[in-house]
Amino acid sequence: MRQAFCDALVRASSNPDFVFLTGDLGYLALEPLRDVLGERFINAGIAEQNMVSVAAGLAGEGLRPWVYSIAPFVWARPFEQIRNDVCLHDLPVVLVGNGGGYGYGVMGSTHHSVEDYGALLSLPNMHAWVPAFDGDVSAAVSELMTSSHPAYLRLGLSEEPKQMTLPAYGAWRKLLHGNGATLLAVGPLAGGILSAAANVEQDKRPSIWLLTELPIPELPADFLEDVERSQHLLVVEEHVAHGGAAEMLALRLMSAGKAPRRFEHRAATGSAGVSGSQRFYRKKCGLDAESVLAALGIGL
Repeated sequence: MRQAFCDALVRASSNPDFVFLTGDLGYLALEPLRDVLGERFINAGIAEQNMVSVAAGLAGEGLRPWVYSIAPFVWARPFEQIRNDVCLHDLPVVLVGNGGGYGYGVMGSTHHSVEDYGALLSLPNMHAWVPAFDGDVSAAVSELMTSSHPAYLRLGLSEEPKQMTLPAYGAWRKLLHGNGATLLAVGPLAGGILSAAANVEQDKRPSIWLLTELPIPELPADFLEDVERSQHLLVVEEHVAHGGAAEMLALRLMSAGKAPRRFEHRAATGSAGVSGSQRFYRKKCGLDAESVLAALGIGL
């Protein structure tokens, strides 16, 4: 998604208030953005706390700063500055974390970001975007360029199925119709699951929904109808269970009196003590397409 992200920001660079700060990252990827922004492209160095505070100061003067780094370095390391300098003042700073979830795989748990949106959404005024496909990034960038609140954009690996027409971008999208369970995926996980489920027979096939914006202020009526139909909801996300989308969703369903008879959750389980690729960690957590569909009684 990083290339799609760079392309979208280059298109938005004509906004004179747009400023981009990087924590000494983006080489061999963000040079087109650097070239078009000139002095508005700032390498803040490996000093993430200072970078966020500088961004808050720029936003306080009416500019629109974007802050970029590897995901855990853009939210975990400067968490106090995000809370005190950005969120408490409700400033329009956009935090961009590359390699969300297990995206940095073999680099180990210090580079994994499976607690990010849960932790950030505990702060006032924060919103999170978790695009699933390259095409989602441009839409998210357009919205974030005019947002008046703090935001976190989590970038990952686009796994868009080939030869499938996907619906236009939205916070909620129904990607696949089926007569089986209701499956809700957060962000890029949806791609692999969608590809695998597309060939399942209609009666067993889950209806697949994609969620890309958090928190969840309300539930779409057609999603509620689908859950009521199936009475079986499975939520999958590359994030720990605590503070994740499933907890938010469960609260909304129970508050509306729409909780299904069967509610399941597949989440990240951490990574301490082992090392492997993103695919390895997903398999370990049961987040790969084969494991997710097996949980619904569907074999591949």
